[in-house]
Parts: sequence; C-alpha cells; structure tokens
Amino acid sequence: MKLSVVTTLYRSAPTIGEFYRRIITAAEQITHDIEVLMVNDGSPDDSLDLALALHQADPRVVVVDLARNFGHHKAMMTGLAHATGDLVFLIDSDLDEDPELLAAFHERFMKGDSDVVYGIQQERRGGLVERVSGAVFFSLVDALSDHRIPRNLATVRLMTRDYVRALVRHRDREFVISQLWHLTGFRQVAVPFRKSSGSPTTYSLRMRIEMAVKYLTTTSTKLLYFILYAGVAIFALSVATILFYVSRYLASGIGVDGFTSLIVSIWFFGGLTTCILGVIGIYVANIVSETKRRPYTVVQRVHRRELAAAEGSNVIRVPPAAGVSTAALDRKR
Repeated sequence: MKLSVVTTLYRSAPTIGEFYRRIITAAEQITHDIEVLMVNDGSPDDSLDLALALHQADPRVVVVDLARNFGHHKAMMTGLAHATGDLVFLIDSDLDEDPELLAAFHERFMKGDSDVVYGIQQERRGGLVERVSGAVFFSLVDALSDHRIPRNLATVRLMTRDYVRALVRHRDREFVISQLWHLTGFRQVAVPFRKSSGSPTTYSLRMRIEMAVKYLTTTSTKLLYFILYAGVAIFALSVATILFYVSRYLASGIGVDGFTSLIVSIWFFGGLTTCILGVIGIYVANIVSETKRRPYTVVQRVHRRELAAAEGSNVIRVPPAAGVSTAALDRKR
C-alpha cells in the first residue's frame, strides 16, 4: 500500500522542516511506501527552496511548483491530482493540524466502513473575530446554501484513491473545496480533534468574507429565491400602502404632506435595487468564469525523483476536465 501526503506551501518557511520530520515519522508507522507532495502556491518566502532541499535529500518528497499564487483551495486540488498513493492524506503544513493525526485517522479508516476520514474542530481556535466570523459563516451556509457542510470542518483528511480520483474530476473553476468534498459523496466519517495554536492564520477577515460570498454565490440557488420572494413581498407591501393612502384620501380627504416619505422610499428602493443587481452580478461573474474554461492552476514544474520500484498503475492521472494545466513537467531521476 502506498501513502501520499499532500500539503500546500504559502509563507511556510518557519514550519516546513518540522512538518516534514513529523509527517514522515507518522507515515512510517503505517507504511514505508510514502510520497510527500508539497505544492508551492507562489509563496513569497523561501518555502520553495526549503522544499527543494528536502526533495534533494529525500526522493520521497515531490515538489509541485505553481506558476503563481492561485489560492489555497486550487493548490490543494492540484496536489491531489498529482498524488499516486492508494491512500491520500491531506493536511496543511502550518502545524495547526498535528501531523500525528494520521495515525488516529488511519486507525479509524481501518474499521472498513469509510472512504474518507475527515477532521472536525472540537472548538474553534483563535480570537473573538475568528470565532465569530466562523460561526456567522456556518450559520449563513446552513440558512442559504443548497448543501450543508459540517460545522468547524478542517482541511485534514485521509482519503481512498477512488475518492480522490472522483474529487479531481470536478469541472468547477470557481469553487470552495469544502463543497466539493461533500458533493463527491462516498462514505465519509468525522473525527473530532483540537487544533494547535502554533502559527497565525493566513486568512484575513477580508479573505474570510470573500470566501463566504464565493461559497454562497457558487453553491446556493436559495439566495436567488430569497431575493425573488423579498422583491414580491416589498412590492405587495408597497401596493397595500398606496391603496391605504388612496382610500384614506377618498374617504376623509387626508393627504400626505412633505417629501420625507418620498426621499425614504427612493433611498430604500434604490438600495434594494443595487443589492439585487450586485447579487445577480456576482452570479453572472461566476458564469463568465465557468464558460471561459481556463485551467484553475498552471504547474510550472514538478520535481519528482523516481524510486527503484516502478509505480505502475498507482498514478492518479489528471483528466482534461480537472482544470490543471501542466506547463512543464521536470522529472528528475
């Protein structure tokens, strides 16, 4: 059995060495047929140089160097597309998720009733802003998304080769990977764990808001129906208000004086119209992105040293629709 460990690199220089040592130690408790795929997502520090040094020292380390920064989720999908193992362990390299979780996840997987074992945070880590923003995000997903995702879902997960092959076949160019994890199906089992507090998150509040907007506008049709029903309700309320004032004027001659009601109405309906057009605009932008059919990442080079044992049919090949373009493949032997 071959085990692939997939991780991404972005400002990972402080943790990459310790991550490598700990994940190799954990993986060797399961099998000695290991590969560690490190996807450099255009990291501005020397993460790539450190990863290449590990690659030179240990042929089990495979470095996938992207042409620029494409984003965490797209980098993860690219790494999974290049994995060759019968089991694939996905984990972040910032040590927030302990590499030793591999043992617990593998023990749960060996019960034989699952194709995916994924991590759920027992409680959200971080300050007030991080905890509140996380709670708001999952509340919005529960209320508006067509597909719910488990609360406090984490990156770390152990997956079968069949599941990974199905996952990377998705054609989406604009996506949030947690939705694809859910939509792919198969038998999935959650394992609760506690995150470490070693390194600060690279997700700012702005990035969290953008991810929430992207998730809802790429997965939710409920939001469009909500806008429709809100528009119908406001229209009905406006008609009822007009009929009330007209009937009162006809019955008692009392009119409406001043410009206050007019100004308030203009601002209210102007803001409502702008909001509706903004939401529709986001959907249109996503449609435009999908129809362009651009690859969601471009691989500049893959640094892989072939081992003595032939890998044969273990390779999970990237289908044309997976959205990964390999500009150059450099397999160092």
